[in-house]
Amino acid sequence: MVLPECNCIRIVVGIVSVLVVFFAVILNHLENSEPTTPPRMTADIKTLQENYRQKNKTCFILGASGETGKLLFKEILNSQIFSKITLIGRRLAFENEAYENVFQEVVDFEKLDDYAAAFQGHDVGYCCLGTTKAKSGEQGFIRVDHDYVLNSAKLAKAGGCSHFNLESSKGADKTSSFLYLKIKGQVEADIEELDFDRYTVFRPAVLMVDRQESRPTEWLARKFLSPVSSIFPTALSIPISSLVKAMVINTVMEGDKVEILENKPIYNLGRLAEKTDK
Repeated sequence: MVLPECNCIRIVVGIVSVLVVFFAVILNHLENSEPTTPPRMTADIKTLQENYRQKNKTCFILGASGETGKLLFKEILNSQIFSKITLIGRRLAFENEAYENVFQEVVDFEKLDDYAAAFQGHDVGYCCLGTTKAKSGEQGFIRVDHDYVLNSAKLAKAGGCSHFNLESSKGADKTSSFLYLKIKGQVEADIEELDFDRYTVFRPAVLMVDRQESRPTEWLARKFLSPVSSIFPTALSIPISSLVKAMVINTVMEGDKVEILENKPIYNLGRLAEKTDK
């Protein structure tokens, strides 16, 4: 005679097993649903970096005090592909360190036209500006992620920037019913209209990084995604190190006038850079 408790355990185990298989199938689909365009290689990475270095180009980074901006700055510094790096933000990204050919410009984004000189003379721009609705409210979020970003791009274009790189988000769509994705998609489209010689949009999924500032929702998401990302690394998340490496390595590669890199191609570029570093 089978005890009722045993039947219940078997039913629960069966349901859990079905759910595990179901989510595994969904995650596998998500991981393989994005384009996997191979990197645009014309030479090995070190040769591309050296050729780019010889061009004596300069760059600026917007939002270098944020998590992505800080790591991007370190990655660019280590790559040595630029003769000059300028960090532009509402506060100093660092105060006690000194780097050769690195400059900091503190600006007021509410009066950005008064700081047009900070955007003059840069060949490449990287924008890592961003906030959240929870931190800044709906209007504050729109002002930072759309208005500040777009106004900065306008000044960069007027100042001679030829290649503008934008950190956006997976799912960005100006027609989305979700405010976050809608604003991200709208600023993407508005910057495209500025007609840079080259415009690159990076759309990472949830960034795997331990932020210094408190973002409870992201913290919970990372705790859930950590074990998932070890099996399905590009389904729902991406290491922040992969993003910044991809941003730098993509700079020295040939690219289209307008290019949108989704999560999986970003991850693949990051892995390529990691192999080159070894």
